[in-house]
Parts: sequence; structure tokens; C-alpha cells
Amino acid sequence: MNIKKWIGTVLCMVCMLPLCAQIVWQPVEPGVWKGVVGTPEAYSLLEVAGCTPQKEGFKRLPEVGLPEWAGKIVGNVQDGKTSLRIPLQKKEQLYGFGLNFQTVHQRGKILNLHTDHYGGKDNGRTHAPVPFYVSSRGYGIFINSARYLTVYAGTGARKDSPEAPVAKDRNTDKTWVARPYSDAVSVLVPAGGVEIYLFAGPAPMDVVRRYNLFCGGGNLPPRWGLGFTQRTQKLYTAGQVMEEAEAFERKGFPLDYIGLEPGWQSKAYPCTFEWDKERYPAPADFIAKMQERGVRINLWTNPYVSPESGIYNEMYPFSGSHTVWCGIVPDFATVQARRLWKDKLEKEHINIGVSGFKIDEVDGYDHYIWPDVATFPSGISAEQMRQTYGLWVQRTTAELYKQRNQRTFGLVRASNAGGNSFPYVLYNDYYSHQDFITALINSGFSGVLWTPEVRGSKSGEEWLRRFQSVVFSPMAMINAWASGTKPWSFPEVAEQVKEYAMLRMQMMPYWYTEFARYHYDGIPPFRAMNLEPGFNPEQAVSVEMADRNLEDNPYLEAVTKEIKDQYMAGEYLLVAPMFTGQATRKVVLPKGDWYDFYTGKYAGNGETIIVTPGLDRIPVYVKDGGIIPMMEARLHAPAAGEKVNLEIRHYGKAEGSYRLYDDDGETFDYEKGAFCWREIKVVRQKDGKLKGTVSKAEKGKPNSVASVTWKFMSM
Repeated sequence: MNIKKWIGTVLCMVCMLPLCAQIVWQPVEPGVWKGVVGTPEAYSLLEVAGCTPQKEGFKRLPEVGLPEWAGKIVGNVQDGKTSLRIPLQKKEQLYGFGLNFQTVHQRGKILNLHTDHYGGKDNGRTHAPVPFYVSSRGYGIFINSARYLTVYAGTGARKDSPEAPVAKDRNTDKTWVARPYSDAVSVLVPAGGVEIYLFAGPAPMDVVRRYNLFCGGGNLPPRWGLGFTQRTQKLYTAGQVMEEAEAFERKGFPLDYIGLEPGWQSKAYPCTFEWDKERYPAPADFIAKMQERGVRINLWTNPYVSPESGIYNEMYPFSGSHTVWCGIVPDFATVQARRLWKDKLEKEHINIGVSGFKIDEVDGYDHYIWPDVATFPSGISAEQMRQTYGLWVQRTTAELYKQRNQRTFGLVRASNAGGNSFPYVLYNDYYSHQDFITALINSGFSGVLWTPEVRGSKSGEEWLRRFQSVVFSPMAMINAWASGTKPWSFPEVAEQVKEYAMLRMQMMPYWYTEFARYHYDGIPPFRAMNLEPGFNPEQAVSVEMADRNLEDNPYLEAVTKEIKDQYMAGEYLLVAPMFTGQATRKVVLPKGDWYDFYTGKYAGNGETIIVTPGLDRIPVYVKDGGIIPMMEARLHAPAAGEKVNLEIRHYGKAEGSYRLYDDDGETFDYEKGAFCWREIKVVRQKDGKLKGTVSKAEKGKPNSVASVTWKFMSM
């Protein structure tokens, strides 16, 4: 063979081989490192979200170094695609990969992370397919790609692996399994390069905190956003909405904002974004009258522009090639499309007092969303647009309110990595109570918020059980767009519903502080038991314990069986929802003494308990030394500058402390230092009695506290 031809053949063969290399890690924030494989695309999740890390929060986390095993993470580029391989240990469990509804443990799954409407299976197609996961070993991995990613979360065994499974004879060996052991997570990215981020712990909670802080910190909603909201029927008129608000007040049910569903618009599916002149002839007057009653207005919409809309012609050149319900799809990757939509919303909605939006239909089904063959003027692919459209609508609307120094809180049907700080809660059209709770648990791993909203029920029991759960969630909401239900729709449980609605309001100082911790420290306000100290399987299960009977070891149960029906709410509360037809249930208590939230009675320590709470109660438990600040019962959230009386509850026998957060509750002035943390302490005196104190508000800082009383629940 001619030497030149031989060299050419060898070079061609080399070019066909995958480019495989260890990743060079560069620190980007304390405990966070970035690696690059190939040539990453400029359009990414973090770029769309516009993330600015919450740097101060990192200072309050433990110092950590790059894990030694990070050098074993490798990346390949072949055929224009990138693959990543992250090693796994045998006892390692994985959490995250977006908003899953049926599973908490993700190891052993194959996921196609793809923005979609809920499809009934945890296969990666979901409202928030966040490419971030947390390991029980205390690290996290984030893939900064706006593509559809395929994740092999501990599936697929390499022949050269040092932990390769041993071949077995299925004919005679009963230990043969169809899914042999795999010692790695593999990720396929359909692009010629990608950024990968490694988050160190040392504990899984520290990993989640670093991720949330890296993505800007969690959202801090206005106080009124943590009150109670009712979404009205689709075709309600201004008069009917006002009558509903009056009924809430007359019957003594709290209400902070009402959501108007599609009928407020002149045309919807696709949308005009314009008020219907018959149902809402004077929208500015309507909103002003509602505000006088202490009730704000939130508007439903989707972003697809009707030919009847006043912005249709201007938006047309900045929209995609395909329509959704015959409406054009704004290309929000262009400045022009974002400006046109912003101007419309600002002039006709926000300027007259609309408090926020519910942004629907930005997730999928494939049969109505734009297809992957669609094109957009920005040059962004249809695939990338689908993965980021939920981020774009959140960012675009959030910027409008930020420019006005006005906080908002709303709903959205799709999100992704980087959207942590956006003032939106996810929801969907699915309606399994149990799966809603699992989604709430999983939301804490992925930097998103989820509401197990209440719509309709077949019985008073179901109505109350759903309502009890939603009170212990990011957004306490009834969505009556189809059913027309009210809190009192089931008279036999109306008083219990009112009790929990008022409890939601009483607990506002606690909820507001927990969301502040989400913002400043990255601690998710609602999260899995796996993030709770004393419950994490890696910390809780010793070799000796693993040999014991399962009945005697709730921690072993947590390893072998998912805990997907109880969760932590804030620093101190463990919530264990009840479901229709359920009279009793198991509750797995982590190490440490736990007490009943309602009575202060001792519940247990590091054990599985069986509880029979009755219809009137959702089981809630408080850690020993737990402090829960509560305010007086009221129908609306406190306004800026308004002072409220506090009742501070202490549980258990141990001394305790809690940092109570305060600001004006409505603006972004806290970003300029207009906020205050007040130290609440409970100490045991020489006579053995417990005594509580609250530090004074800093001079010149917000102070919404009037008088303080104490209630020692376990004495």
C-alpha cells in the first residue's frame, strides 16, 4: 500500500473513533465545579434563565474540596453527539431528574428528559425535566443543555468495568436477573459538546442548597402569595367574581387573590390577551374594587397569539413556522417577540393592577404543541425551544414586575433548570392525590415548586383530605375553572376546611421565613425525607442495623422502599397526608424526639408509628426543640408596614432557636438590605422551666411584629 494512502486511512479511522477524555474541572462557586466536553452550544438552560448565583449563601455552607473520584467522570464526542459517564457505587441511590410523580428513587431507570404534559409514567417526559440529580453519597450532577437528554441512571454494563456483573445461567441459577448491575450513570446529549457541573455536599441537603444558590436562590414570594387563592369558573363575569369574593368574606374564609380563567379574554386557545368587553366591560374599575376588598387578580393565559389579537401582525415575523391551536408561537429567544408580549401585558394588565399570571400550555402534548420540525426566526431549534419555553415565559413576565419593584406569584405549566428564582409554581391537568404528594416531594430535588391543587371531589372526605394537603404546600389553592367548587361545597366538612384555611394564614410567619431560607440559603421549603438529617440512608443504616429485622428498622425500610407519602415542610415539620378511604397509616420518624403538632404530645423517636388521626386531622409532627411562629387568624395577608401579633409555639423538651425573617412583603427592597432576621430562643432556666425570648428588630429595618405570646406545647 502507498505510504500516503496508508497514513490517510489511519487518520480517517482515528477521526471515526470517539473523542474520550477525563474532564478538567474548574471551580465556579464554593463547592461547585464546571467541566466542558467538546464544544458546548451557546444556547443553554442557564443562559435562557439568566441565572446570577446567590453568592452570600455559599458562605454559610461547609467548605469542601473536589471529590477524588471526579477524575473518573469522562466524556465522549462521537457522530456529533456527546456522552457522559459518571461512576456509581453499589449502595448509592439517586434522586431528582425533574418533576417525577410516582417515584423518588431514580436509580435503574432510563429517562428521556423531554418537556411534556404528564403522561402517566416517570420516564423523563414531564413538566420540568431538570437535568440535575442528587446522590445519597452527597454530590450532584447538572448537565447544562437545552436538548432532549437520554439518561441511563445505573443501567448498561460496560465489558471493561471493574464492577462488571458476572454472567449467570438463567436455566439453573435462580439469582439470574434481567437487569444486571450497572456502576455508572450515562447521559447522551445530541450535540457536539456540553457543560457539566459537579456539586459537592458533604450531605445531600448541602448539594441541593448549592444547586439552588447557583441558580439564583429560591423564589421569595410576596406575603399575599402564601395566603389562599381561588380560581373561578371559565366564563365568570366581573359581577360573579365580586359576588364570590363577598361570599368568602361573609362566610369567614380567607382569600388573598382570585384567578380568572380563560373567559376573561375576548378569545382564548389561541389568545388575544384582551379583556372580553361583555364579561369585563371596565377591567380597571373591577380590579380597583377587588383591591379595596383586599383581593388581588391573577390572569390565566397561554402565549399563543390569536389572529384577532392586536399584536398578531407585529408578532407574525417573530414567530415560529407552526401554529398551536391556529395561533402563532412567539419566538421568545428574540428581543422583539419578548418586547411585544411585554408591552401588551404591561399596558393592558399590569398597569391597571393585575397581580400576576397563570401561564398554561407551555409543556406539550406532541399532538398540539409545535413539532420538532418547526423553525424559529432566532435559529433556535424546535427541540431547544420546547425545553426552554417555560423558562422564557417565566423570565419575561417576572422581569415586568421586577422593573416595577413589585413582587408577583403565579402558576406555570413548564419549567427547567435555572428557573429556581422565578415566582411561579407548577401545576398540571392530572389529578391523583397520592402522585401529587410524590411530585411535591420530588420538587425539592430539582429547584421547582409544585402545588397539589384542589379541584373537585367525589365526597366530603376526599375534599377535606385534598384540602389538608394543599395547606401544607407552596400554594394553597382551589382551582374551580371546571367544577365551580368553593371551600364550603361539601357542607359536612366545611368547618374543618375553614379551620385549615385559617391555619394556613396563622402559619404565614413560618411559611414566609421558610421561603426566605429558600432564597438566601437554598433550602427547599418542601422536600423529601431523604434530605432530613437522621433519615438519609447513607447516614442512618449501619452494617449491624442492616442485619436486623426490617420491622425493627425504619431506616432500612427507607433504603429498600421509597418513602413517597410523607415530607418535610420547613425546618421543623413532618407532614404525613391521609388519602381517601385511609383510616390509619404508617409514619417513619427520623432519629430524635418528635411531637404532635396539634397537641404537643410525644410521638416517637427513630421508629415507624401507626397513626389513626380521624377525618379532622392531617398528621403533622414537630422536631424536639421546634419553634413555630404563628400570627393571629385573619382573612388577608398583612400589608406592607402592618404589624401583627405573634404566638410562638415551642415543642418538646429541648432548648431551641429559630431565625424569623421580616421585610415589607411586597417589594424587592430586601435586595437593597431592607430586611431583618430576628433570633427566637427558648432556653431552660435554673428552675427547670423553659423561657422564650425574641431579639429586637434592627434599627431602621422592617418590623411587622406587634405583641408576642408564648405557648409551650409539650409542657
